[in-house]
Amino acid sequence: MSIVAVLPARYAATRFPGKLMQLLGDKTVIRRTYEAAQASGLFDEVLVATDSDVIRAEVESFGGAVAMTRADHESGTDRIAEAVADRDVDIVVNVQGDTPFINKGALQQLLALFEDPTVQVASLMDRISEESDLQNPNVVKVVTDLKGNSLLFSRSLLPYPRSTDIDIPHYRHIGVYAFRKSALLQFTQWPMTPLEAAEKIECLRFLEHGIPLRMALTEPIGVDINTPEDLERAQREIERENREQGTIEQGMNK
Repeated sequence: MSIVAVLPARYAATRFPGKLMQLLGDKTVIRRTYEAAQASGLFDEVLVATDSDVIRAEVESFGGAVAMTRADHESGTDRIAEAVADRDVDIVVNVQGDTPFINKGALQQLLALFEDPTVQVASLMDRISEESDLQNPNVVKVVTDLKGNSLLFSRSLLPYPRSTDIDIPHYRHIGVYAFRKSALLQFTQWPMTPLEAAEKIECLRFLEHGIPLRMALTEPIGVDINTPEDLERAQREIERENREQGTIEQGMNK
């Protein structure tokens, strides 16, 4: 089975333009994400799909693969579909370009969901532990059925805790998707749907056409970069990792 990871990369992001070119330590966000996907060893190819010459030059500077796409795509999923349309591939994984801390364990969980032949689209979620995240519209929430199929995604609090005596978990949608190629190409044939347009959550297009996403519950994968504040948090995480690595190396040299 052929598996390709594609990083949709748009320079002019609405909330944080140019975020993929921001430095995290000594590397750009897009480079760290690309190298994390590549280091997993799970993919036959890792590819950046972009309409930006700036991002293309950055990726080519570190030896990465780039597919140039149209500038008028409504979503990252549409951009990925253009990039893989003529490629011989079975599973396509959308690794958002702003997820520099993506790791092999989470990606393995995602790909394992396709052992069920009925799964057409899959994604990741983790449990929300911070109260502030429940009310944050930048944190997309998801609820699932008992089999792990998504029922709804929303930027609002979901589910609403009407009964306060029930300890109901809340889950954050992690924006890493995997598709069978046929489902991905089908997505591009549908116009934007009402819930998708209202929430600005592209995977709602699948739900509105009756295709659930099979969700894997994983551990938090670290900060994804949506705002300048997220970048500051990611910088602190990189600094912490560097300190820990330095401590380990010092111990080995003793």
